Amino acid sequence: MTNADIIQGLYESFAKGDVPAVLGVFDNNISWTEAEGFMYGGTYNGPNAVLEGVFMRLGTEWEGFAAVPDKIVDGGDGNVVSLGTYSGKYLETGKSVSVPFAHSWEIRDGKIAKFDQYTDTQVIVKDLGL
Repeated sequence: MTNADIIQGLYESFAKGDVPAVLGVFDNNISWTEAEGFMYGGTYNGPNAVLEGVFMRLGTEWEGFAAVPDKIVDGGDGNVVSLGTYSGKYLETGKSVSVPFAHSWEIRDGKIAKFDQYTDTQVIVKDLGL
């Protein structure tokens, strides 16, 4: 299994709502950084912090939230980049968003050790009426 396969599988598991499978590919010391200016902006350390600080909020504060990659690029050295689109309806405002993202992944020993999110947070804030 290539590093790109690991990331593709993660997106597929996330789309199905299979959170245990998603968390199963995380390193115990994963560093997960959401973009500054994003509603969940900051760094979360460890799978439980990501679950509580990001995934549980996406599951309860959104209707139909999706992160769909259009392209996954394997750097061949444990680094993978994915480009895609976020979409969904934010329940607090009742407004929807569709905005591009770039995700940077670092994989060590078959586990995801680091994640960095890049997206246009200003568009998200504007479109969601925040």
